[in-house]
Amino acid sequence: MIQHFSFKSLFENKQLPGWQISFFYKHQRYEGEYQKNGTIIWTSLVPQDEETVKKMVHELMLYHVYD
Repeated sequence: MIQHFSFKSLFENKQLPGWQISFFYKHQRYEGEYQKNGTIIWTSLVPQDEETVKKMVHELMLYHVYD
């Protein structure tokens, strides 16, 4: 389960897609850039179960950004 999820726009013009994300998963902090097509570019360690984490992040971004 993802905890302490946060995101912020990569650009001053908030209309441009692209977000910096950070969260904790299994007691480890992860950071990355969430691209407009749903791709995540990890700027920290890559989670061992990356596909599961990507699905959870995508759901959170749909709820917070695209809602």
